[in-house]
Amino acid sequence: MSGFIDLHGVSHRYGGIQAGPEGVLAVEDLTISVGRGEFAAVVGPSGCGKSTLMKLVTGLQFPYAGSVTVGGEKVSQPVKIAGMAFQAPTLLPWRTTLENLLLPLEIVQPHRSELRRKKSEYVARAEKLLASVGLGGFGAKYPWQLSGGMQQRTSLCRALIHEPQLLMLDEPFGALDAFTREELWCVIRDLHAARKITIVLVTHDLREAVFLADRVFVMSSRPGRILVERKIDIPRPRDLEVTFTKEFQDIVHDLRGHIVQARQ
Repeated sequence: MSGFIDLHGVSHRYGGIQAGPEGVLAVEDLTISVGRGEFAAVVGPSGCGKSTLMKLVTGLQFPYAGSVTVGGEKVSQPVKIAGMAFQAPTLLPWRTTLENLLLPLEIVQPHRSELRRKKSEYVARAEKLLASVGLGGFGAKYPWQLSGGMQQRTSLCRALIHEPQLLMLDEPFGALDAFTREELWCVIRDLHAARKITIVLVTHDLREAVFLADRVFVMSSRPGRILVERKIDIPRPRDLEVTFTKEFQDIVHDLRGHIVQARQ
């Protein structure tokens, strides 16, 4: 059965086909399917092609073999129904928090054409988003006036402002301290529960993957392919206390074992 995201037999080489053996084969025969509304996490050794997978799904790169579809459409251009957040928040320092949130609406249609006419509606949407992640009242602050965790919350809101059907998260919490990272796990958990959007998380943190995801995919060393698919049967809603249970730690240990094997 097809999913909301489908990659089938995908191979991708940096440097192009013409580069031949000199090119870097990032992924090979990569097949993965993610259902609508599902939260999927992708883990694996460094350099295994996790970020390449993100680029292929969002139409920032195109495979030389295999097929990529999102929402039933073959990916042949940047995917407009997707929002993305990265490890670095990349907020524009000369724009306020609110102005940074509105930036995608200045680019993505149909919002770009409607922004001037519906400015007050979009501002209200942005302020509601900020409030939902604990940043109510911070819209007038500049990035340098926010902590790292607050900047990353802003980045998540910016990825959601155009109400995407798909949210792609590439190591979004990796640069934060442990306590802030866990706070943001709960933020993204609650956003997923409230919005029912499809989320794909790329992470090195196995605890993060198991806490947040419905399924975890383990990739091989480069060239990357899916080695293991693990369904996370821990009931939702999950709170942080579950991370201390034997069931949770057993899943993390099992996934770690697969990654150790993948690195050999």
